[in-house]
Amino acid sequence: MIAGELKSKIDGLWETFATGGLTNPLNVIEQITYLMFIKDLDDSDNRRKKDNILLGLNDYQSIFDGEVKIDDDLTVNGDELRWSTFKDFAPEKMFTIVQTEVFPFIKNLKNNEEGSYARYMKDATFLIPTPGLLSKVIGELDDIYRLMDEEVQKDNSKNKEKALIINRGDVRGDVYEYLLGKLSTAGRNGQFRTPRHIIKMIVELMNPQVTDKICDPAAGTAGFLVESAEFLQDKKKEEIFYNKENRHYFHNEMFTGYDTDQTMLRIGAMNMLSHGVDNPNVEYQDSLSEQNTDRDEYSLIMANPPFKGSLDYNSVSKDLLKICKTKKTELLFVTLFLQMLKVGGRCACIVPDGVLFGSSKAHKSIRKEIIENNNLEAVISMPSGVFKPYAGVSTAILIFTKTGNGGTDKVWFYDMTADGFSLDDKRTPVKENDIPDIIERFNHLDKEVDRKKTNKSFMVDKKDIVDNDYDLSINRYKEIEYKPVKYPPTEEIIAEIEKLDKEANDALQELKALLKD
Repeated sequence: MIAGELKSKIDGLWETFATGGLTNPLNVIEQITYLMFIKDLDDSDNRRKKDNILLGLNDYQSIFDGEVKIDDDLTVNGDELRWSTFKDFAPEKMFTIVQTEVFPFIKNLKNNEEGSYARYMKDATFLIPTPGLLSKVIGELDDIYRLMDEEVQKDNSKNKEKALIINRGDVRGDVYEYLLGKLSTAGRNGQFRTPRHIIKMIVELMNPQVTDKICDPAAGTAGFLVESAEFLQDKKKEEIFYNKENRHYFHNEMFTGYDTDQTMLRIGAMNMLSHGVDNPNVEYQDSLSEQNTDRDEYSLIMANPPFKGSLDYNSVSKDLLKICKTKKTELLFVTLFLQMLKVGGRCACIVPDGVLFGSSKAHKSIRKEIIENNNLEAVISMPSGVFKPYAGVSTAILIFTKTGNGGTDKVWFYDMTADGFSLDDKRTPVKENDIPDIIERFNHLDKEVDRKKTNKSFMVDKKDIVDNDYDLSINRYKEIEYKPVKYPPTEEIIAEIEKLDKEANDALQELKALLKD
């Protein structure tokens, strides 16, 4: 979460744009995004070059090496395009280089490829009006990056015991969330931005593999895809980069994301590229419509789909309505995930609590479909404060595997009550955090079988769920342990009250006597 000096610096950057003449929030966010991307390109290029040398591959070609062609009429020294180089230039020279060289360079970076990045950058426009504003903004962004790195070091020192490694991408994601929160249109279609630590938890629970084909049908800024890429580059680095086929698959075929917001798609494409994925499939598409023909395609879906908002019911895919006839987007998306997964594919999705216990025919039908015809593995209930300050809705994470022929035996339930932050609008860090425990227990479900239903986590037999009309709310199965309290006899209680009453009266009389004196 963004707080303290980092929050103040970002607010100050926003004010700098306003005083410099750029006041449209969407334009401001886009310009900040472009500049952050330029900075990340420099950092990512240096990091990948070092990793390549450490792996002994020595085949990495830096995008900044030698003479770089900007367009048909312009070729420049690639080193000038690096953030670390031009940030130290005088304002006039910096402005000229960024406007005429750096910005065209990032727009044309993948121009010779039919990828999502090239597609969404075609309409990108450099709008910063003066050298003075650009110089000031770049200086302030440098300070923000310094603070982000300090946050990373601080968080990692705190989390050593939990083995929860934070990287700049985590903090950068929070910065994006905070910036996007300044848009007055944010959340108009029910898109609650997923906190970075919740995304990280879900990715760790699902443990992506090198062979997975990963999709988020409601991708936004591609948070789940970015975190999956980071996870794989950290845990499976040698498997990916020592193998030519795996490396090509990672960069070109592994990741797919859909959204209906062009700005989010542009940010998502840049986000993926700056996190080491050269050509992700980030597409404009209404995932619920007939336009989406992906069926039996993916081995892993992770998503936080919209919970409400506008829906063109007439355009909803007919095969979704056959399973779940409803206008509720959260139910349609869960149905969609089942359709898009191939047999054996896994899904972890965030849903509002109503999906767990809603009594409508549509609610029951999708729960029955997952439990009877597939394998529901886990239901993790999250507290309502997780999405604050954007929304106070109570949510849960459903984890299931598509089998097409059942398989649900026991379902693991976990009652998350703390996520490491206060559950109010401020969301300040606190010691209480169930996330490490959730990850540890999910990875050892065999040890959960005999746990009592009075604990935070426990198993529930499929039969009990079926008998409860496929209700998945944890409170339906959680047992409260009542401890008998032995009280003294009534006579002793009355005697104690009389004693206290006498002591209070004596003290009152003493006070009155003192006042008379």
